[in-house]
Amino acid sequence: MIAIDDTHDPALTSWVASANGHADFPIQNLPFGIFSPAGGAARPGVAIGESILDLGGVAALLPDAVAPTLSGHTLNALFALPAADRLALRRRLSSLLADESHRAIVAPMLHDTAGCTLHLPAAIGDYSDFYVGIHHANNVGKQFRPDNPLLPNYKYVPIGYHGRASSIRPSGVPVIRPQGQRKAPDADAPTYGPSRRLDYELELGVWIGTGNPLGQLVPVAEAGGHIAGFCLLNDWSARDFQAWEYQPLGPFLSKSFHSTISPWVVTAEAMAPFRTAQPARPDGDPAPLPYLWDEADQAKGALALDLGVAIRTAAMRSAGLDPHPLSRGVATDMYWTVAQIVAHHASNGCNLNPGDLLGTGTISSADRDGLGSLMELSRGGAEPVVLPGGETRGFLEDGDEIILSATARAAGFVSIGFGACVATILPARPALP
Repeated sequence: MIAIDDTHDPALTSWVASANGHADFPIQNLPFGIFSPAGGAARPGVAIGESILDLGGVAALLPDAVAPTLSGHTLNALFALPAADRLALRRRLSSLLADESHRAIVAPMLHDTAGCTLHLPAAIGDYSDFYVGIHHANNVGKQFRPDNPLLPNYKYVPIGYHGRASSIRPSGVPVIRPQGQRKAPDADAPTYGPSRRLDYELELGVWIGTGNPLGQLVPVAEAGGHIAGFCLLNDWSARDFQAWEYQPLGPFLSKSFHSTISPWVVTAEAMAPFRTAQPARPDGDPAPLPYLWDEADQAKGALALDLGVAIRTAAMRSAGLDPHPLSRGVATDMYWTVAQIVAHHASNGCNLNPGDLLGTGTISSADRDGLGSLMELSRGGAEPVVLPGGETRGFLEDGDEIILSATARAAGFVSIGFGACVATILPARPALP
């Protein structure tokens, strides 16, 4: 486990005034991303308050092992470094942004975030999506399989599938309503057309740092050393396509059309104070197999994160209304830890590479207030959610904007946030003949 150090000190402040008291990016966070200033090329940066520090511009002030990784337009080379080198970078950046004596040389390398464009932080070679939100698995399973909502393997193995990396986009890129096959329960044959049951999914994204060679396993006790950081992930889902295609092989076109991520990588080092105990399994649940069990991971492998989803429809925007909260949940509702899903992913010898992205799957709470998808909130559309102004939603309509949020909190420490994970639904493109 990564140690808590002086970079997490709640008394630490920055000479970048907007960082002090910032809801997402105080000096205790320092997330990495790829940005481009107006008229400039994409480059690595770190968020500090309402500014972005150009890492290439201060490379001469950074550790020698890190500086060569900061000249490209992705963070893959930085992710590939040993965890100790990334920690050294964090410590140096904290010093540069806290110590007033560095202001004169560092300040010219700051850019106003509002004038910058944020990009995908890495070239994503592979994306795998898991299913570790047990309450979501139960809720959705009841709709698809009322008599058998949770399949027997769920409590033995972290369920996952290989997703589509090419359609992952950063926050702000609109989602075009997908088209595909759907079959109503009472229909004799499927039809093709725009999804009528478009949904969001509240997930965490896990960025792989140092990889493992093909055939080499990752022990669960060492899995944390392979994690570069975290983001928010909205794995948009066409539920009507999913219901028709998911048996026997699982999701395909119902998921591959678009996934939205928050563009800042909140590092594993920044999350050190927000590690907490994994909730004990209910009585009667099987113990994980030995390759998935580590006492230290159970003691500190969960994440103390408050999660939220809000919606703002086109009508709400026209009326000047604020986004309407749909749910508030916690990341400790994950049945498996992040280390367990990384270890399981590599347990057959699969090689993980720097910049690979893992999704946790939808995180829902046991009560209605924390449900992580509209399918759960509206019970498959049967009980539409009532919104301000009298609108209702069973599933998403064109013009709807979905906003995911995450804040890490722990007593005695400064809270840090994940930044924006937002996208708006656009109408489907003209259909195929």
